[in-house]
Amino acid sequence: MRRPDYNRRIAVTGLGTVSPVGNDVDTVWKNLVGGCSGLAPITRFDASGYESNAAGEVKGFEARDWMDFKAARRTGLNVQFGVAAAKQALADSGIEVTPDNRDDIGIIFASGAGEPKLMMDNKETWDKKGARLVSPFFIANMLVDTASGQIAIETGIRGHNMAVVTACSTGTHSIGEAAEAIRRGDCTAVIAGSTESPIYEMVWVGFGNMRGIGTPRPGEPIQTVSRPFDLTRNGFILGEGAAALMLEDLELAKARGAKIYAEVVGYGSTNDAWDLIQPIEGGDGVARAMEMALARRGVPADEIDMINPHGTSTPLGDLAESQAFHRVFGDHTPDIAISATKSMTGHMMGAAGSFEGLATVLSVYHQVVPPTINYRDPDPEIQLNISTTARPMRIRYAMSENVGLGGHNGAVIFKRYDGD
Repeated sequence: MRRPDYNRRIAVTGLGTVSPVGNDVDTVWKNLVGGCSGLAPITRFDASGYESNAAGEVKGFEARDWMDFKAARRTGLNVQFGVAAAKQALADSGIEVTPDNRDDIGIIFASGAGEPKLMMDNKETWDKKGARLVSPFFIANMLVDTASGQIAIETGIRGHNMAVVTACSTGTHSIGEAAEAIRRGDCTAVIAGSTESPIYEMVWVGFGNMRGIGTPRPGEPIQTVSRPFDLTRNGFILGEGAAALMLEDLELAKARGAKIYAEVVGYGSTNDAWDLIQPIEGGDGVARAMEMALARRGVPADEIDMINPHGTSTPLGDLAESQAFHRVFGDHTPDIAISATKSMTGHMMGAAGSFEGLATVLSVYHQVVPPTINYRDPDPEIQLNISTTARPMRIRYAMSENVGLGGHNGAVIFKRYDGD
């Protein structure tokens, strides 16, 4: 364990993802910039009887490409996605895990809900075949921290390891807490991320009865169902997948000649203390999280060039979020490019924050803002600079922020690395 150094700079040196728009970073970036929707008719269950039948499913994924066959058979999709994303990020970083460094590397990785399918499948087994045939492995593999444990087993990483769970803010908080763990001296590098596999009929029905699931514009393709900040928005659509970022002490990364995508320079975490579902009026909670992220490292509000927002496409959520932007950024708000990638992936729930953090890092690295697709009818109550086409631009600082059930709010800020 090293001495704490709260001025320690944190680099992003590796990225990995499994998502509705691709199962590797290069494919994902190409599709995000190209405005390619990952939404399609649901294949996991018969959704023909529901008003909305689209989702952001992961396509062409093989767990056995990333895990031992036995481990893959026992675990759920969320763990499989998480292991794949983490292994990609580790390989991309160029860090080789050895007996000499494995205690100095950490993992902060979680799921918002774990793996509900294992519970449902084993209840069905119990009902049909009796209690003795319930799997002895299902409890260990259904937890929200199963992914962080399995990633450690798969990689041999033995350092600081935990699962930070804050519903749809889980990934954002994982990134922020990972940066702080390195500054505290708990580790020299951390695989930070999150994963989710929520596309099951019971979950779908629950969100539908909550009136959260959206529908496409009348007479238009199902790909228009997710339209953040648009006047006609009427709810989100479920997505799934995982994303991982390798965070590392910048000086150590420079010393080994690592590729540096960006720096993590801000992190904020707050709660609304208001309602488990609805956002507080004016977006007060997420506004305070953004203010905290700006203050932590002294980032001027007028130097934020881009935001990847929570942007779920819900009437109240998007409005509160836009009000929070105006409170925090004031007259600078119209100058901030808004890139709502949920328009292409759907809402990846616990995986949303890490995937959108990854997308934000790629924007900073490539100096390009991906589009918000499906945005067509401006809402007069939401005055934001919504990017509808891929936009090359100077990005010094970019923010990713998320809001989770339970009133959890998180924000992280990434800075372009110029080699200094």
